[in-house]
Amino acid sequence: MFHHRRLFNVTLATLLAGAALGAGAQQPPVNLLNVSYDPTRELYVEFNAAFARHWKAKTGQDVRIKQSHGGSGKQARSVIDGLDADVVTLGLAGDIDALVKNGGLLAPDWQKKLPHNSAPYTSTIVLVVRQGNPKGIKDWDDLVKPGVSVITPNPKTSGGARWNYLAAWEFAKRKFGGKTDGDAQAKQFVTKLYANVPVLDTGARGSSITFAQRNQGDVFISWENEAHLLEKEFGSKVDIVYPSLSILAEPPVAVVDKNVDRKGTRTVAQAYLEYLYTDEGQDIAGKNFYRPISPKAQAKYAKQLPKLNLFTIEQSFGGWAKADKEHFADGASFDQIYLKK
Repeated sequence: MFHHRRLFNVTLATLLAGAALGAGAQQPPVNLLNVSYDPTRELYVEFNAAFARHWKAKTGQDVRIKQSHGGSGKQARSVIDGLDADVVTLGLAGDIDALVKNGGLLAPDWQKKLPHNSAPYTSTIVLVVRQGNPKGIKDWDDLVKPGVSVITPNPKTSGGARWNYLAAWEFAKRKFGGKTDGDAQAKQFVTKLYANVPVLDTGARGSSITFAQRNQGDVFISWENEAHLLEKEFGSKVDIVYPSLSILAEPPVAVVDKNVDRKGTRTVAQAYLEYLYTDEGQDIAGKNFYRPISPKAQAKYAKQLPKLNLFTIEQSFGGWAKADKEHFADGASFDQIYLKK
């Protein structure tokens, strides 16, 4: 009986395929894996559905997109260790550069392949406090006060945590550095800040849960989009504080050349990332509290994403490679201040 049914299914499938071919080229579905960082879950749930509709309408082909999320640095290591990503949408360029260095998974000039340095949206780092701001936190320098408990993830595993760390460092350098060695003052400030951090989660979403659901900490240093999601979910319990200075975070995207060429998915993977730059892609970014790069979407979401005083990693730290070496490599500034604890 089973044999007949299987035969019948095969025959039916063949007939259906034949009919579909007659009606217009029917291609087998294509699968993509997008390996992303922690707080993009909601963004890509919405974007993946939109892209699948677009691709189906354009080509007649079904595309299924799987997502993987975690701390950005940790995710990059998973791809290096064989996680079969077609595209990566990570928290910082340094994590994608790691795929070039370790395994030659994509071309060294990957950042030139898409507009805007391959960053279809930007973000920044803000402070999330308990409702009514009981500790009166207004800016970075309030985070080093005695008795203020700060939640931020581990810069060894989380891209967001690196942005957080560098934003605090630059704030202190400008405020306390004077004309002399600003870095020494900044290091002292960041050491005090991390002395107020009770727990380092591996990724931004873990820190989010620690702050909002486990009620730990007075202030959470957060991606802007994550802060808005918390406000949406725990509306009455949290407030967002915009600091006087923050960092322009440019989370980039890239096709993983080695994997797509092996799997034959390059065309759809490329189209998927390009779709982030379209009107619909930009609108979805803004709706999910990422800062779109298109003027049209920027104007639409200007109210919820206010203009800020932002500096870039290039301006203040000479780019990611330099920042990583000086701050996050083994034995660099983060280890020096944190291992002392």
